Amino acid sequence: MKTVYLIRHGEIPRYSPRRFIGRSDLALTDHGREQIRALPEKLPAGKIGAIYCSPLLRCRESAEILCSCIGGVPEIIEDLAEIHLGDWEGLTVAEVQKRYPGSYEERGRELSNFRPPGGESFGDLLARTKRGFKKILEGNAACVAVVAHAGVNRVLLCDILGMPIENMFRLEQEFACINTLHFEQGVFRLAGMNG
Repeated sequence: MKTVYLIRHGEIPRYSPRRFIGRSDLALTDHGREQIRALPEKLPAGKIGAIYCSPLLRCRESAEILCSCIGGVPEIIEDLAEIHLGDWEGLTVAEVQKRYPGSYEERGRELSNFRPPGGESFGDLLARTKRGFKKILEGNAACVAVVAHAGVNRVLLCDILGMPIENMFRLEQEFACINTLHFEQGVFRLAGMNG
């Protein structure tokens, strides 16, 4: 059996009004660094055999802090990067609604397939993320940590639970949360979520 601790990166700066920050390469806040330093207390001592992360700074920084606490060197998995929001990147909801009338509402109705101009749909994100996750599952370590993003975690959890992507925002993914997955004979069991 393989155990995967699927972790969301620590806190990043929050904007008001909220902005789309899929691929924006933001660093952790000081509080976010503290959140990650506290994670080893929630993980099994001496059991993590490998740590993987998204290539984006907030995940790399989180994984490096985690490694400084428990040992190891993070391995970057490109396919774990957050959703690519294309021309929406960095915009507020109001700016998207003004520049692309009706698109924000269309995305809400069609989460699986809607792509912002130059970006990905959540269906695209799932397909890409599953490729990266497959590499992790094929690794030798029986217990691993994966530091990724809210979007990445949500689409993976939807897939594991057999839920449609349209329900993904029903799954909370707080900063520095841990989702515990057991994988055996091709089957996942969710042992804990958003802990």
